[in-house]
Amino acid sequence: MPGILFVTGSLDHGGAERQAIALANGMAQRGYECRFAYVKRDAAQLERLRLREGARCLGAAAYLDLRAVKGLAAQLLASAPSAIVAANGYALMYAWLALRAARRRLPLVATFHSTRLQGAKERLQMLAYRLLFWTSSCAVFVCERQRRHWLRRALFSRRNEVIYNGVDTDAFRDRWSPAERAALRASLGLREADYVIGMVALLRPEKNPLQLIDAVAALRARAIPARALLIGDGEMRPAIEARARALGIAGEVVTTGIQQDVRPLIAICDVVVLCSLTEAFSMAALEAMAIGRPVVHSDVGGAAEMIEPGRNGLLFPVGDTRALVEGLAALVDPRVSAAMGRNARARVETRFSERSMVDGYERLLLRLVGREQRPAPLQPDHGGRAKTTQ
Repeated sequence: MPGILFVTGSLDHGGAERQAIALANGMAQRGYECRFAYVKRDAAQLERLRLREGARCLGAAAYLDLRAVKGLAAQLLASAPSAIVAANGYALMYAWLALRAARRRLPLVATFHSTRLQGAKERLQMLAYRLLFWTSSCAVFVCERQRRHWLRRALFSRRNEVIYNGVDTDAFRDRWSPAERAALRASLGLREADYVIGMVALLRPEKNPLQLIDAVAALRARAIPARALLIGDGEMRPAIEARARALGIAGEVVTTGIQQDVRPLIAICDVVVLCSLTEAFSMAALEAMAIGRPVVHSDVGGAAEMIEPGRNGLLFPVGDTRALVEGLAALVDPRVSAAMGRNARARVETRFSERSMVDGYERLLLRLVGREQRPAPLQPDHGGRAKTTQ
């Protein structure tokens, strides 16, 4: 049976990690022998992983931990996969070194989920990662705009593909009744008459959450009952709360903290916003669209490949708060937002489903390992909570 080893830097609450977990689960469901390893001890999303063998934590105590490299090499030798899929440059470094430590030659696929380097440290790291991409079997980008961006900057592999991120359209579906939505809103201090603008994100500088606070203040100045629902947590939370107090709207901003299941919270929003300064192809945006919510997205990464402005959402120039406010004001009419939400759901079903994503990776991996037939799919009865082995 073909085997695939997936490697991530951690299992933190990030889009790259969610995508790797979804891909591993999807390939395992189709009958592939899938193994999973993650470098750092952060295992926040471990319960999402449903593999027979669980996941191996390499427990790296430093940026480059040779003991962790040896542990991954040992896993390679024990499981004898047919290919390795590494998410982003950090995991790619460990996979590349482990292959050499194990003296194995296997197809090495590097998925890449970024369009912008944050600071001097990341730019320095990318100098080394470029060498690893160049010698890998394939680089997978998550949208065409991202692929072009990095090819112009000499980040490429022997083969370069675009496979869009995908969402489980059965799991991400609006299943909540009006009464259930009203009850959940009330539990968060939100009223039925409120215009609830959601943001699903780790509250980090690149997500630019302060812009949403400014937009809510501007909308309320127009007598629009806007409220911000921040579904997440992170280092920017104190700054967000301070900005809301300074603008006199502290009571109009609700922050939920990290949530294992964001779906019911998305369902109580009227619209979802991404103010990001950088994105590749946002899983949070796709999930909101799948639940039938229009997304107002800064025009970064593959946003324009995902959103058809005026049909299933809106785009605005990065950092342009006035344009963001105008877009949000246009969606106050529930008939307009509902129509865009239906179109958003249809767009995900036809173009960005998890099944389509897994199909794309399966075709790629079969080509790389030289197989023409895929195994018979397994019945999805081996789910359950994954375990960590040290």
